[in-house]
Amino acid sequence: MSISFRGGFYVGLALAVCIGLFLIWLWRPEHQVRRHTENFFHAIEHKDWAAVADFIGGDYRDQWGDDRARVLERMREGFRYVRGPRIIASNPRVLVETWRAVWTGKIMLYSSDDEAMQLLDERVNSLPAPFELEWRRLSGKPWDWKLARVSNSAFEIPADVY
Repeated sequence: MSISFRGGFYVGLALAVCIGLFLIWLWRPEHQVRRHTENFFHAIEHKDWAAVADFIGGDYRDQWGDDRARVLERMREGFRYVRGPRIIASNPRVLVETWRAVWTGKIMLYSSDDEAMQLLDERVNSLPAPFELEWRRLSGKPWDWKLARVSNSAFEIPADVY
């Protein structure tokens, strides 16, 4: 069985089209924001603070008045007491604009420590409102998204925590 130039050309063309279609699917803004959010949560679960910092944009601000440095400090401090953290997002939705996307979903935090679970159930898991994570696209690269804002209308940080 010999392969002609024409046959090789068509096989190569079909392979290039398949790879192109895969990349179009992979680099869709909605897909990228979903993947970035999942990877952000996994980095928090593994307490990989360098990876968490890579997801957060330099212009980060949230409804609690935290900037990038402060939110990283708070996460490190808060998750220090949570053993075996697990973050589960339910019913996530992504609304994409050109250079901005908002991931919205209910976030549940779990821990292998019963005391921490009681606190998480009281403060986070019982919230009626979903969390909103605003992502900004920094360049023309389809994978260049950074977290710019987190909000939840029902989540309050007690004054003694500040």
